[in-house]
Amino acid sequence: MRRKDNEITDMNYIDEIIGKCDCIRIAMIDKDKPYIVPLNFGYEIVKGKRYFYCHGAKEGRKIDLIKENVYAAFELDTNHKLHQSDFPCGYSFGFQSIIGTGKIFILESDEEKIHGLKMIMKHNSKKEDWNFDKKMIDAVSVIKISVEELSCKEHK
Repeated sequence: MRRKDNEITDMNYIDEIIGKCDCIRIAMIDKDKPYIVPLNFGYEIVKGKRYFYCHGAKEGRKIDLIKENVYAAFELDTNHKLHQSDFPCGYSFGFQSIIGTGKIFILESDEEKIHGLKMIMKHNSKKEDWNFDKKMIDAVSVIKISVEELSCKEHK
């Protein structure tokens, strides 16, 4: 990160920022070109390791790309604020952002999918006691990102 004065390294604070985000953007490679898709998500930490979960259709470009390459990048951002000024170059923009890379997987077992869906619902609804019937589980793909690198930036 070029601007070390904006870098956040406190993992507890980074987790708070992730908790405020409502969208993750996942970037993958489609042949020789980037492809990015915004998704809602869930998040958990297990034994110090961070994981994101997303869900979507069982077929399509995103699923095809995950099957071709297990590496992905991701981005989240929140707390956007325009700082106005009396002159153009005085304008600025406040934000918190997280960028990282990891391995991306399509979960196969019902147990894994249910866990991922519960993490998504927990993040978005703050409730944990969800039940999913078999038809719902079979109709959706659940994606897991195992975070390998992560950086956080805050510009107030």
